[in-house]
Amino acid sequence: MFRSLFQASLAVSLLTPAIAGATDQPRQLVIISFDGAHDNTLWQKSREMAAKNGAHFTYFLSCTFLMNQQAKKAYQAPHQKLGKSNVGFAQNDDEIRERLGNIWHAHLEGHDISSHACGHFDGRQWSEADWSAEYATFRTTLKNAWKGVDLDEPKGWQELVDHGIHGFRAPYLSATAGADMISAEKKAGFSYDASLVTKGPAMPVEENGIIRFGLPLIPEGPREKPVIGMDYNLFVRHSKGEEDKADTKEFEDRAYAAFKEAFDKQYAGDRIPLQLGFHFVEMNGGAYWRALDRLVSDVCHRRDVACVSYSEAIPMIEARGKLQQASASGL
Repeated sequence: MFRSLFQASLAVSLLTPAIAGATDQPRQLVIISFDGAHDNTLWQKSREMAAKNGAHFTYFLSCTFLMNQQAKKAYQAPHQKLGKSNVGFAQNDDEIRERLGNIWHAHLEGHDISSHACGHFDGRQWSEADWSAEYATFRTTLKNAWKGVDLDEPKGWQELVDHGIHGFRAPYLSATAGADMISAEKKAGFSYDASLVTKGPAMPVEENGIIRFGLPLIPEGPREKPVIGMDYNLFVRHSKGEEDKADTKEFEDRAYAAFKEAFDKQYAGDRIPLQLGFHFVEMNGGAYWRALDRLVSDVCHRRDVACVSYSEAIPMIEARGKLQQASASGL
């Protein structure tokens, strides 16, 4: 488990009551994350959203988006053909250069840069060696990324790659990969995993030295049927995974209502951290990103709310004494 002076001071500052006479109730944590982290326009949009609202996000980066056509030929995921990726590759070097700038500036702004592996394959049948190979490709790709597009890397980039990437989320939320994935994560130097799905907002648990988070099921829609708190799952529910811009306002309002209800329940209750996940794709005309913007604008300015990255949340949760030892099967 990672410890740093930065995290320790952050935990103290974020747990300190903001105003005289504040209650002993802990701050409500809101943890927003993005999978893929490729589209440069959405990098800018998310960073601006965070800056405007005093929030920090977590970006789970797929490393094929730092591979150009030449690098693509050398990439081989476990049990896959050479040059295959379920999410594609970068189109050209200029796109990679801009993306590297966004990644680096997001890091400097206090956001969490984490791993979503590389080619977005379902690894639930992978061995520990398979996971380790994919993690090694991710790290090597990042270490050589600037050189690969003829840029001088900024001072501190290697430190970020070697010691600053703390978390992982499995593509397709393949949490059933189980012990092999967790063991490989530990060997790769990760401190947390965010691949689980929980019945509702839940505190993370520690398993074999890895802190495991889960996206919650939240009530949504007129019948408040549970759905994973992630834009893609809303997209599938609302329009069966087919783009529907005509009803974008309805989808936005439904998503915002679901996010806000999930927030309000914890804010007025036990203040379990609320986790919500998104992608760098504006589905159904951007409905879910607009709903996110509304939520962040509403809640992140509150003095008893902290919109933080996973890395920032961990010491705050530990300070509350809420981190438990458990196995994934017990979640």
